[in-house]
Amino acid sequence: MSAEDVGRLLISCPDRPGIVAAVSHFLFDRGANIIHLDQHSTQRGEGVFFTRIDFQLQDLAATQENLQQAFKSVAGRFGMQWRLSRAAQKKRLAIFVSRQEHALLELLWQHRAGDLAANIVVVISNHSNHAELVERQGIPYVHVPVTAATKPRAEAEQLRVLTEFGVDTIVLARYMQVLSANFLQHYPARIINIHHSFLPAFVGANPYQAAYDRGVKLIGATAHYVSEELDAGPIIEQDVRRIDHRHDPEDLRRFGRYIERVVLARAVGWHAEDRVLLHGNKTIVFN
Repeated sequence: MSAEDVGRLLISCPDRPGIVAAVSHFLFDRGANIIHLDQHSTQRGEGVFFTRIDFQLQDLAATQENLQQAFKSVAGRFGMQWRLSRAAQKKRLAIFVSRQEHALLELLWQHRAGDLAANIVVVISNHSNHAELVERQGIPYVHVPVTAATKPRAEAEQLRVLTEFGVDTIVLARYMQVLSANFLQHYPARIINIHHSFLPAFVGANPYQAAYDRGVKLIGATAHYVSEELDAGPIIEQDVRRIDHRHDPEDLRRFGRYIERVVLARAVGWHAEDRVLLHGNKTIVFN
């Protein structure tokens, strides 16, 4: 089976009988074979219905536009929000990074190993210290310094670069700058961030020391879509590790770096494979 002939259909709509049957018949009538299907209904079948369908259809690249036009009648009947994509058409990622490299390194490694179903097309940073690392991978590195006074101009330059490289998803791999509301409007639900799990209890420059001083027993990380409310967007993935009195602040930082890079990579991978559907400020993740 060629990835060129594999399509993904993502649907959300008010739940009612007949949705799966209608979609299945539509695909069958056009010669498609369903190879995987996930579904979920909220409120015990009386809320919103979500589904992700993988299907195989010969010459999908040539017939995708006609397929989308034809599906509009089914979508209209059920009030669907929907999207059809091809597995072979990989998302184009831009990674934003500051000084810390652990999350960037994980994404670069997965990209190099072929474990990330997306293309990293550019890395943008407000520092220059990762330039050699990134360029060795054959990926362009763009240094855009940011200060309070130059932030509007810097964001304009970043948006120009994103357009130049045809970016459709941005990954904030420990990018220590807050993006403006104007910037976010260009990439709704297409900017993924990672942060440690101590928020909002331990803010500031040294949360691991503060958490250690408080005697916390769990350390973790959260990957989420970015919204205008800081660190409050729809959560895609989280993970934790238990700690105890034997661990010092440096242990917490080391554990935190590991969890952050793994959680971010999972979230980016699921987004790249169209496994995440939005439900208000929550997500449905078919992983």
